[in-house]
Amino acid sequence: MDVERTPGRRGRVARGPAEDSGPVAGFARRLWELKRAAGDPSYDRMRDEYGALASKSALSAAARGERLPSWETTWEFVRVLAAGVLGGDEDEVRHEWRGEWERARDALTAGTGPVAVKPRRTAFLLAGAVAVVLVAALVFVFAAPFGSEPATPVGDASEFVADVTVPDGSEVAAGSTFVKTWEFRNAGTVGWIGRYLVRAGSFGNPGECGTPERVPVPQTAPGERVRVSVEVRAPDALGHCQVYWKMADEQGHILLPNTRAVFFSVRVI
Repeated sequence: MDVERTPGRRGRVARGPAEDSGPVAGFARRLWELKRAAGDPSYDRMRDEYGALASKSALSAAARGERLPSWETTWEFVRVLAAGVLGGDEDEVRHEWRGEWERARDALTAGTGPVAVKPRRTAFLLAGAVAVVLVAALVFVFAAPFGSEPATPVGDASEFVADVTVPDGSEVAAGSTFVKTWEFRNAGTVGWIGRYLVRAGSFGNPGECGTPERVPVPQTAPGERVRVSVEVRAPDALGHCQVYWKMADEQGHILLPNTRAVFFSVRVI
């Protein structure tokens, strides 16, 4: 990564990844350019002042181009800068950047670019191995089935349609109660009977939102759409919370283990 000196800052400031280094670096370059266009705020400021619901390390890594960030991290990076600071329409920003992210992901899957920059030092390799272990742990929490036997029927599929209420990034009063509703489509050939959304994990500081451990999914035939709601109590402390949910059967076995968890995220004021 090239570097430059910037007036008013100590040391060297990264110029950003070179776009011709592959799809990951090209995507990171766009994130880096967006950050510069928004005034080059620090990652601490992006979190604490602008309300990005991602860690400082995740935001920083997204613009370094070493690996493709998750869509959730990408969206938090983009949401607070492109929509919040630069005033872009949130729906248009989401659509544009989701397309960019998917193109980078697909190019990476097709093998047209490097997965990551390979560090030379053993210490860096060890750090990379630790990161792989941490990512694997998160995949287990948010994607893997809880039981030892897969429970998903053949032909089962779910498609996220929309946030019906309380869009991500909404502000809620501390200690208040609200109802979050999602809409899904049964995109498979299997009817949904006796299913639930179960709480699969959370992210937040200084407190978590209180919710039931599971909420029922109404019976849904293939091709039909369904709305699922959960009542949430915001924490008394200011901050934010993000709660993840996965579909499960009546026995608690996680269905669709390879489908990304649905979530809600709110700012508590």
